[in-house]
Amino acid sequence: MAFTSSKDPELNESYIPDDGSTHSVLTDGSLQFTSQEGGNLAKPSYQEASGAPVERDSPLGYDVGWVTIIFLNLSKMIGTGVFSTPSTILKGTGSVGLAILYWVIGFFISAASLSVYLEYASYFPSRSGAEVVYLEQAYPRPKYFLPTVFAVQTVLLSFSSSNAIVLAQYLFRLGGHTATPWQLKGVAIAAYTVAVLCLAFNTRWSLRLANVIGGIKLITLTFIAITGLVVLGGGTHVKDPKANFRNAFEGSSQATAYGATNAMVKIIFSYAGFENAFNVVNEVKNPVKTLRWSAPLSLLGTSILYVLANVAYFSAASKKEILGSKAVAASVFFEKVFGGSGASRALNFLICLSAFGNLLAVLVGQSRVIRECGRQGVLPWTKFWVSTKPFGTPLGPYALKWGLTVLMILAPPAGDAFNFVVDLAVYPSTAFNFFLAIGLFLVRWRRKRLTLPRSDFQAWTIAVVFSIAANAYLLIMPWYPPSTGRYGGDVSFWYATYCVVGIAILVTCGIYYYVWIVWLPKWKHYQIRQVVLESDDGVVAHTLVKVPDADVATWDAKHDANGRLVRRVDHGKIKENKYDL
Repeated sequence: MAFTSSKDPELNESYIPDDGSTHSVLTDGSLQFTSQEGGNLAKPSYQEASGAPVERDSPLGYDVGWVTIIFLNLSKMIGTGVFSTPSTILKGTGSVGLAILYWVIGFFISAASLSVYLEYASYFPSRSGAEVVYLEQAYPRPKYFLPTVFAVQTVLLSFSSSNAIVLAQYLFRLGGHTATPWQLKGVAIAAYTVAVLCLAFNTRWSLRLANVIGGIKLITLTFIAITGLVVLGGGTHVKDPKANFRNAFEGSSQATAYGATNAMVKIIFSYAGFENAFNVVNEVKNPVKTLRWSAPLSLLGTSILYVLANVAYFSAASKKEILGSKAVAASVFFEKVFGGSGASRALNFLICLSAFGNLLAVLVGQSRVIRECGRQGVLPWTKFWVSTKPFGTPLGPYALKWGLTVLMILAPPAGDAFNFVVDLAVYPSTAFNFFLAIGLFLVRWRRKRLTLPRSDFQAWTIAVVFSIAANAYLLIMPWYPPSTGRYGGDVSFWYATYCVVGIAILVTCGIYYYVWIVWLPKWKHYQIRQVVLESDDGVVAHTLVKVPDADVATWDAKHDANGRLVRRVDHGKIKENKYDL
């Protein structure tokens, strides 16, 4: 890929660029906000100049419509969680009624977070990557700090091993075979490899494939929900289907703080995906208008199906059978309703397809997140992360996710892998969601100071506050020990290991930032500056360069805040300042 340093007019002055429009810069202390516009028909927007530049023509195309938005969200949410976690949630809450109520609470927490994402998208409608962009713009100082921390933890946690393992469990269940731990790992790796290959060669057709599988997932969960209502109405051979609902909250008093929190973590994991479409915003035409109705619709529809699916499970099986189902609760439901017939196997196959569709949806969204981290310039080897050659797809992020997923499938013990990896993925994400919601107030405050117009969408303040409180709860309460002791969690080792590992990852990211951005420049007598790189396939990105202290004044005079070389107007002629990188 041939990258070149692009040029742009000088900051803090009006100028006439090639397209004939007038650009300006707004300054707030040390912050500089530049107006940028993408090619997705969104309004021009101001963003802090240290953020990655907007790609005016998306190198990934504009193939994401409202149908794809719904299925990207739905396919990531409806993965393995609703099929595999009911036993853990029931164990944590102690009763059927409280377990179902927790699914409803999870919906409200997710809806509050969704409103936060929608408001951020209205401010930055031509940037993909969701949290990457929103944290970058909410916390622009210390410069590059939060982008670096988020980027490094994103790279370190770029695996989907838990869903691949559960998919492998269902495949063995479908074949009627009891797998050894290494057989399970091998099938999980094979399934994930197939998912990566399905997306690597064409963006448009990969999205269409994800939509088709998403449709099948929707039909599958709808079928489970309707079948559950039929069972509840006495239309099958299941005896006493209302047994679990007569005293639905019996056993709630036995729930512990640890168990209830652990149950909520699993539910939040199952709802994770309501934000997936925000990762592809720059590939959506009129993104704010489209997202403001399609994203809530996907979340609401999924939450209704989640509740009905749980009603179905509890109508067909006893509490004891659900608690003993471990990671295959849906299969117990099928066996109770359909016995060992071909229908049961067919439905298990549909769940396997659902889990596979989840892998595709996560790959699509996370590849954009990783690519946007690369476009910020805070990761080494910028070209590797941002290139879309030769197939118009982000092969670098796909390769990273495949490698780390295989590693995480092979490394943890098979019995603890699912629960530990789920918890580990949720904890740092919860921390960032906490800061994301707080950061929304900072963005509002800055925009008010800059006298910028009201955005096309603004979340209710009470929803933002609720999101902050819910995420604070999910950060604090996992430290509360289980009643059965330090080893009484849902893994065989210390119950809060995932909290410590999650914090350790964030601290490691902070150390990486300090060494790279603060300590090394002081030691080596240089400063970090950014430069805009452009390639012939439409890719636009930042990369960070080292400028010797003696040359900083010259560099700053010849580059604008975005990192582009300055063009000055002199007697009607444009002069370009040259600078050797």
